[in-house]
Amino acid sequence: MYLLPPFWFCCCLLLLSFPEVQGTPEDLRVTPEQVHLSYPDEPGTMTVTWTTWTPTRSEVQFGRQLAGPLLLRALGTASPFVDGGILRRKLYIHRVTLRGLLPGVQYVYRCGSAQGWSRRFRFRTLKKGPHWSPHLVVFGDLGVDNPKALPRLRRDIQQGMYDALLHVGDFAYNMDEDNARVGDKFMRLIEPVAASLPYMTCPGNHEERYNFSNYKARFSMPGNTEGLWYSWDLGPAHIISFSTEVYFFLHYGYQLVEKQFRWLESDLQKANHNRAVRPWIITMGHRPMYCSNADLDDCTRHESKVRKGLFGRLYGLEDLFYRYGVDLQLWAHEHSYERLWPIYDYQVYNGSRATPYTNPRGPVHIITGSAGCEERLTSFSLFPRPWSAVRVKEYGYTRLHILNGTHVHIQQVSDDQDGKIVDDFWMVRPLHNRMMYLSG
Repeated sequence: MYLLPPFWFCCCLLLLSFPEVQGTPEDLRVTPEQVHLSYPDEPGTMTVTWTTWTPTRSEVQFGRQLAGPLLLRALGTASPFVDGGILRRKLYIHRVTLRGLLPGVQYVYRCGSAQGWSRRFRFRTLKKGPHWSPHLVVFGDLGVDNPKALPRLRRDIQQGMYDALLHVGDFAYNMDEDNARVGDKFMRLIEPVAASLPYMTCPGNHEERYNFSNYKARFSMPGNTEGLWYSWDLGPAHIISFSTEVYFFLHYGYQLVEKQFRWLESDLQKANHNRAVRPWIITMGHRPMYCSNADLDDCTRHESKVRKGLFGRLYGLEDLFYRYGVDLQLWAHEHSYERLWPIYDYQVYNGSRATPYTNPRGPVHIITGSAGCEERLTSFSLFPRPWSAVRVKEYGYTRLHILNGTHVHIQQVSDDQDGKIVDDFWMVRPLHNRMMYLSG
C-alpha cells in the first residue's frame, strides 16, 4: 500500500476539515440566496439572479397582488460557477428574465424551485420611453466590513425613493477572498437593497482576481460582455457602463482596451444620433480621470491612463467623451466625494461665472466612492485644484434625478451628518444646444 508523505497527509486532513469538501449542508442547500435584480435594457422586463449550492430548477413566480398565490411564472437557466481559490468552491447562479411587465407597476415575486423558495420581494418596473423623471442612487467602493452608508440607503429604498441603483465598482473587498465566501457574504448583505430595484454595476480594481470571474458570474448586466461594458436607456438618458480596469490589468489582453474603445465610440455615435429622444449621455467607470486626493492613484497624475490612454496616446477616453459630448461622468475608487467644474484637458469650461453648470462647455465629473469599506475614507490634498468645485471626506452616496431632457439634479448625502445634503446642484442644458463640444 502506498503511504502519503507526512506533508501531503496533513494537507488532506486540512482539506477534509472544510465543509465544502466533506459534502455537508452547504452543498445540500437548495434555498435561493443572494437575490438581486438588473434591467436588461428591454422595456417591460426585469432579470432576477440568485445563488444555490446544488443545481435546481430556475423559476420565478410573480404577480401584482401583495398576498395570495403568485399566478405568473417564468423559467430561466442555472450556470455553475467554480471559484478560482484552492477549494474550487462551486456555486450555481440562476438567471430568469421576466417579460411582459406593465410599466411603472409594483410586482411581488419569489424565486427558486419546488425544492426551496426565497422569501417574497417587491419591485417597481421602470417606466417606458424618455418622458419621465428617473431617480437613481450612485456610489462605489462598498465592502462587507464598514458598509457605513448601507443602512441609510436601505431605508431610502424601502421608502421607494429610487428607480435604479448604480454601483460604480469595488464590491465586498474582495469577492474572491476566503474562497469566495466574502463574495457570498456581500451578496447576502446587499440583498434587501438589490432585490428591490435594478442593481446596475461596473467592475473595479478589487474585482480583478481570476480575470474578474466573481464579478462576471454574480451579476447579470445587458449585452454580451459579462458586464465589462454595456449601455442602457433610462428615461431621457443614455447610460454607458465601462471598465477602466482594462487599462491596468493588461495581462488579460491588450486587445480588450481596443475592443472596448471601439465599442464605446460606436455606442456614443448612436447615442448622439438619438439626442432628440434621449438628450443626456451619462457614463460610469471606476477609476477617475481627475481627482485631488492625497494619494498616488492614477487620477492624481497629469497623464492618467484612463484620461490619456496607453503610453499616453492610445485609446484615451477624455478626447473620446469630449468629442461626443458626454454630459456627466460618474466615478468612484477614491473613498470620498468630489465634484469638478466642467472640464477638458485641465481647463475649466463653465457655462458662465454665475451659472457654471448651465450650458457647460465640457463634461461634469462626479467622484462618489464613500459608501464605506475596510479601507476607510481617503484624504484630500491640502489645497484644492482650480478645477475642483466641492470636496467632502464623509461617508455617503449620491442622488441623481434626471428631471427631463434639459435638467438634472445631483445631491450628495452625508451619512456622517445623519443624511444631511452636503452638495446640491443642477445641470441645465437646453435642447436647442445639444451638440458635441467640439462642434461648438
